Amino acid sequence: MRKLALLAPVFAFLFSAQFAIAQLASDQQGDIFIGGGTLLSSSSSNNSSLPAEKGGTYLNLGGDAVFFQHRLGFNVETAWRATQGVYVFDEINYRPILTDFNVLYQPRLGKKLGLDLMGGIGAASTRLYSPGPSVSGEANYESTDHFMEHLGGGVRYYVWHHLFVRPEIHYYHIQNNNTAQDFGFNSNNAFRVGASIGYTIGGGSN
Repeated sequence: MRKLALLAPVFAFLFSAQFAIAQLASDQQGDIFIGGGTLLSSSSSNNSSLPAEKGGTYLNLGGDAVFFQHRLGFNVETAWRATQGVYVFDEINYRPILTDFNVLYQPRLGKKLGLDLMGGIGAASTRLYSPGPSVSGEANYESTDHFMEHLGGGVRYYVWHHLFVRPEIHYYHIQNNNTAQDFGFNSNNAFRVGASIGYTIGGGSN
């Protein structure tokens, strides 16, 4: 049930995004996408005794709409660690959840090829778990939340009609992520690399 609660806001967003996309004019477009990847951490920016926020499989889910001139629009996306990572062995596990809201520039490079370039702000929430079964009816985690800035880019290729694949990279600057009192990590900077598959509705489909 807790996993469903974790994903409920994302599912709600995708439902509303799909409805909004369906209302787009013929020269506008929207996309929904899902993907996977991993997190990389830069070198220490403060306290090297803290663990690095890297590794693990990350899932991502999101959508966008392009409805301004010059292929401009908005993008929303959430990425989370599929399994808990070990923060302190046998004592504390962790799971980051990264949500960002962006301005999107989506130029076309050809009939089947294009770019997704985005920048914006968001929030990094790290859930801290006590390993082992939880007490019935009680959550076995606490959360620490940080404001973050985000830059991302991907190369979109339409493999079949409306269906596309997108190798991508994302950079997160997470404010005060390297503070020990918040169970932080060794750096404020993290990179997510991976790929998404998506579906286009509207004028950008092929």
